[in-house]
Amino acid sequence: MEGDSADGDWEYRPVQLPGDVSRMTAAVRLAIQAEFGGWELSRVRLYPGGVRKVWLRRRRSSRMLPELSV
Repeated sequence: MEGDSADGDWEYRPVQLPGDVSRMTAAVRLAIQAEFGGWELSRVRLYPGGVRKVWLRRRRSSRMLPELSV
């Protein structure tokens, strides 16, 4: 997993999911991050071998939000 980046009002977090992770498992993992971490889906790229690179984003906030764990 790579580090966070920021763009104005948004912060971004890239997440890489291996090819052996099913689509349903990936969806559940991302839904948990959305529900408890305040993240939303920004972009998904599917690479040969089934590897997915997902970019999550959330609005910057002064209150502390939980850290991402995938």
